[in-house]
Amino acid sequence: MTLGDRAVLVTGGTRGIGKAIALRLVSLGANRVALGYLRNDAAAEEAAEEVRAAGAEPLLVRGNVALDRVVAEFANQGPFAVVVHNAATGVIRSALETEDKHWDWTLGANARALLSLARACTPDMQPGSSIVGVSSLGSTRVLENYVLVGTSKAALESVVRYLAVELAPRGIRVNAVSAGVVETEALDHFPNREQMLRAARERTPAGRMVEPEDVADAVAYLCSPEAEMVRGQTLIVDGGYSLLA
Repeated sequence: MTLGDRAVLVTGGTRGIGKAIALRLVSLGANRVALGYLRNDAAAEEAAEEVRAAGAEPLLVRGNVALDRVVAEFANQGPFAVVVHNAATGVIRSALETEDKHWDWTLGANARALLSLARACTPDMQPGSSIVGVSSLGSTRVLENYVLVGTSKAALESVVRYLAVELAPRGIRVNAVSAGVVETEALDHFPNREQMLRAARERTPAGRMVEPEDVADAVAYLCSPEAEMVRGQTLIVDGGYSLLA
C-alpha cells in the first residue's frame, strides 16, 4: 500500500496509539498529517517533530474534536486519503456515579465526533479513501467503571456500520479497529490500572500485550486496497484476549 503523497488525519494523534498510527501512515507515503490533540502541547510538539523527521508535514489541531470549530479546522486541511478517529476521553466511574454531563462529554468526543468528521471531510475525499474509528473491547464487554466509554465505543461501532453503507457508493471505506489493553498514558485514569495490565500480560494467548504498532498495522491494512471488500467491520486486535471465558 502507498498513500502517494496524500494527506491523512488522525485525531488523538500525538501520543500512544494515535502517534503510532500517524507514523505508520507516514511510512506508507503520507506527506501531510493533521494531528489532533486535546491540551498537551509538549507532547504535540514532540509528535510533530517525529512526523517531520519521518518525512511528512505535521499540522497540529488543538481542542476537543466534539467542537464544531475543531472539526472545521480539520476539514480545512484536507482533502484526506485517510481519516482516523482515535481520540478518546471519558469519565471513568461506576454507572450510578455518573452524571448527564459526563455522558454528553464522553459520547460527544468518542462517537458523535466521528459522524461530524465524516460530514465535514467526505465531500472532498476521493474514491479509495478510508475512514477508521478506534474502538475498544468495552464496546461489547462489561469492564469495571467503563459504562460511559464502553457505551460510546459501542455507538462509534454503530456509526461505522451506517457510514460504511452510506459512503460505499462514493468508494469510501469505513471500518473500525478494536484494541485490547495497550499500556499507554490513557490507562493512568483507571483506578484498576495495574489489575488490567496484569490480566493482559497473564491471559493473552499470543503471549504478550498489544503494542500501539499492532493497532497501527491493523489500521494500515484497513486503509489498503487489499481491504477493498472489508466494509463496516470491527477488527479486534487483542492477541486473543477476548476469546477466553
